[in-house]
Formats: sequence, structure tokens, C-alpha cells
Amino acid sequence: MTDSPYIFDIDEQNFEQIILQGSLQQPVLVDFWAGWCQPCQMLMPILAKLADEYQGRFILAKVDTEAQQAIAAHFGIRNLPTVKLFKQGQVADEFSGALPEADIRAFLEKHLPKAGDDFSSQLDALLQAGDIESADKLATQAYTKDPANVPAILAYTRTKAILGDLDNAEKAFATLPPDEQSKADAMALKAQLLFAGISANAPDSEALQQKLAVSADDAQTLYQIAAHAVNMGQYEQALELLMKIMQKHKGWQDDAAHKAMLAVFDLLADDPLVKRYRMRLFNLLH
Repeated sequence: MTDSPYIFDIDEQNFEQIILQGSLQQPVLVDFWAGWCQPCQMLMPILAKLADEYQGRFILAKVDTEAQQAIAAHFGIRNLPTVKLFKQGQVADEFSGALPEADIRAFLEKHLPKAGDDFSSQLDALLQAGDIESADKLATQAYTKDPANVPAILAYTRTKAILGDLDNAEKAFATLPPDEQSKADAMALKAQLLFAGISANAPDSEALQQKLAVSADDAQTLYQIAAHAVNMGQYEQALELLMKIMQKHKGWQDDAAHKAMLAVFDLLADDPLVKRYRMRLFNLLH
């Protein structure tokens, strides 16, 4: 027996439960070995190390072919060591021999669910419930386990932005591959970061309204109020303010208002507001 919760010794009593039924829930890596097999002794500690490191992304099932000859015969084992990966009750892939650790990792990564792939609905539920701390904890765990995983990067960036931790949010977002940054969900998140950053460096809403009362057309004040409006979900108000900047202050700060409008469009995606304000923007520019 093993002390690891991810490693099991297989016999005729548990092989169906752990290998066949168990693989319906998560991948099961089955190591067929024997005590006299030197390559088996080399391979076994590598597999055990990976099982503990991956923390349940797969289960390691060890079959001593000398003690469990019926199981070995059932799976047609001819060479040792033989390693079979089971998913959904079926053999999904296999290899023979004592492969190097790097090759085994590559073998596993072809089949194992990525950290961050299965938590999106749970994350959304937590955010909708207003439990940002739990959502951030979930996203941080996924991102820490697999910082190259796109859903984990997006989730981590999203929760950090909501919490106002823009430094970590922007650093994480920057690690997305360029082709991923151009996709709709990433573009929306980039827009969220833009407006969160503007608001973070702006006075509060009350102070901005006081400034606006003194100078109704001040571009900086209008821009910052628009950012606050976006963060509050008041998109039409934000778009009106940005349009006003473009009308009153053409080209202000390297067309910052124009760029901000496009960012709002990224946030809204197919919302009817986008079509309406795209037309107004086109008429204004042409």
C-alpha cells in the first residue's frame, strides 16, 4: 500500500473500481511492473513523483504482474514496463519502457485537463454571488498551478482587476500569447483593465462632479467620469461623455477618447449600443 492519495496498488478486487470506473471521473495511469524488471524500478519513482506533483489531475494505479497475472493477461501485457492511460473506461494512450521524466510529462500533458479548464462556471457563480475573495482564491490557485494556461490567466487577471490589484492583473495579462490577446474575451478584459486603471488614478465621483460644475467641457474630467461610469456598468453615459470629448477636443491625448470608445465596444460585444455608437462615431470621424 502507498500513503499517497493519488497512488493505488491494484488487485482483482479493486481494479474495476479504480481503473475502469475511476477513469470516468479523471484519467488513470496504469503502471504494469514486476519486481525482477530493472526498468520498472527506474520508472516507478518517476511516476509516483508526478502523481503527487499533479495532485489529482490523474491517478496512478500500480499492477504487479507477478502477483496479478489475471489482470495482466486481461489487458494483454507482453512487455514490461507497460503504462496505459485510461479515460472514460477505455485505453486512451500507452507507452512501453522507462521513458525520461520529460517525455512522461509530455505524454501526460496531451491527455490531462489543464488547471483552470474546469473552474469557469464555479468562478462565475462566486462572482455573481459577490464572493470576490473566494473567486480570487480559486483563480489564484489555478494560475499558480499552471501559469501558462489561458483560462487561468484570464480568470486571475479578472479577479485581480476587480480587487484593484492592477499591477498583478496587467502582469498576468501580458503573459497571454499575442493570438490569445486578440480574442474577444481577452479584448474585453483588456478594456476592463484600461478603465480600472483610469479610475484608480482619478478623484472620486463626487470630486469629479464638482470639477465638472466649474468647467463643463474639461476633457480630463469627462474622461475620468466616463471611466467611473464604465466601471459601474453605465455604458451609454460613458459613451456620451467620450463622444463629447471627441467633439470638443479633437485628438485629445493621442485620441484617448476614441480609443476608450473602442474599448467600450470590446466590453459590450453584440450589445445594441455598439451598433448605434459605431454609426455616430463613423459620422463624427467622416
